[in-house]
Amino acid sequence: MTDEELVRSALDVAALAPRTGDVPIGAVVLGPDGAELARACNAREALGDPTAHAEVLALRAAADALGDGWRLVGCTLAVTVEPCTMCAGALVLARVSRVVFGAWEPKTGAAGSLWDVVRDRRLNHRPEVVGGVLEDECAALLESFFSAR
Repeated sequence: MTDEELVRSALDVAALAPRTGDVPIGAVVLGPDGAELARACNAREALGDPTAHAEVLALRAAADALGDGWRLVGCTLAVTVEPCTMCAGALVLARVSRVVFGAWEPKTGAAGSLWDVVRDRRLNHRPEVVGGVLEDECAALLESFFSAR
């Protein structure tokens, strides 16, 4: 799957979030073999859980799908928006090998915008990061959501 196809899959799942009043952010995790392990959209409002970001939910589901612990070595996480500090920390701790994201998030981004948690040399794991994939489409989804509010 290309990076564009990955982010497009994340966009598809992100479109489900507004049904519950959640910000439309979606994430997809592919296993080392390229097969989809998990997908999730933001569910903070739906679950009443401040940690229910798309990335965290997708990482949890991917670990369950692999069934051999919490390490997601060889996995790719695709998300519509640059991960925040919490999500960046989670994907580093999960040992995700690659992160692909759409829109940059200059207010809270932790994969190169405001911070760069995922590539901090002081950490013991640093995934490959590809940002700005389908950036305009990902940003438009967010802009549409917030302008309607």
